[in-house]
Amino acid sequence: MEPKSQLLRYLQSFKKSKILLSELEEVFLGQPCADDIFSKAVLELEAEGILQMVQSKGRTGKQTSLAYQYNVQKSRLKEDLHKEIHRARLLMHPLIKLDVYYSLESSNWQQDWPYIERIDAYLKQHALPSIAVPAPERSFALVGDEKWITEKQGKELLARIGLWDKLLIIPVADPLMMAVNPGCLSNAVHRHLIVENKTTYQALLQALPDVPFTTLIFGGGYRITKSMELLPMQLPLTDCVHQFYYFGDIDKEGIAIWHTLHNRVLAWFGSPVHLALPFYRASLTKNFVYGKDKHRDHEEAIEHFLCHFSLEEQVKISTSLAAGGYFPQEILQTQELCALWRYTEWTI
Repeated sequence: MEPKSQLLRYLQSFKKSKILLSELEEVFLGQPCADDIFSKAVLELEAEGILQMVQSKGRTGKQTSLAYQYNVQKSRLKEDLHKEIHRARLLMHPLIKLDVYYSLESSNWQQDWPYIERIDAYLKQHALPSIAVPAPERSFALVGDEKWITEKQGKELLARIGLWDKLLIIPVADPLMMAVNPGCLSNAVHRHLIVENKTTYQALLQALPDVPFTTLIFGGGYRITKSMELLPMQLPLTDCVHQFYYFGDIDKEGIAIWHTLHNRVLAWFGSPVHLALPFYRASLTKNFVYGKDKHRDHEEAIEHFLCHFSLEEQVKISTSLAAGGYFPQEILQTQELCALWRYTEWTI
């Protein structure tokens, strides 16, 4: 990459509004870049108004005189970035959408661009795949790194450029652990109850044939926030509506798990994850227990959770959390859990 382009890339990710000449020189540390080539690149950026001399700092006394400090004109940098994105759009495969980068930080563009180039080359050579394969296999084919999609934000990039839903990628997650009620498989509306803990799952299993729910799903903590994406593959129901309910511990982590799951299911299925309020309210009639004082706060999740309860219930929940207490799911015994599930009218 030529010196001017390297400087531009560096300045686009530079956070401060002023930059020292020595900081610009550091861009080329360890690279064979002659002084006159570097000076020419800096002076070109001066002439284009991207670098503006800080008058009070003066200039070097060399034959090619550079300023000791510059103001970085971010607006001019943005113009150059937009031109670069526009040029890329003209050359990219038509399925690759780059419009989102006009509103993102330049650092996003710089980080994503090497991968976008590889994806472009893949599409031009192979077109869209016709067979779904696991994420690591597709990841390796696209960018030569089997972990890129699952561990290095490749999924987010593919979503940004409009390709995630087109590349037939099978998510790699633990299988969704669930029991199915065959009597509900022909329903137009399919209700799913997700419970955080294994004890509660086992207790409710006996009531599944008696309730208007298609599945009882074992969450297993944060595992459910990934495995839930596999529901359409493990239970391929068509032309139906899904309604999701969740019951977990009333503690900071349990609330955070529900909040994360809610956001992801909303994105995947277009449906929220409702709190199974009859279970939660029954738990709140008991006394909380101590033992969760080391959990970190999840303020946004807790605020979202609390808004589903009455003021009196909110006070009780907040008091328990502040005291390092919690309401475990196991606070409700099997008979009580099953009765609540059987005799509650589950409507949205």
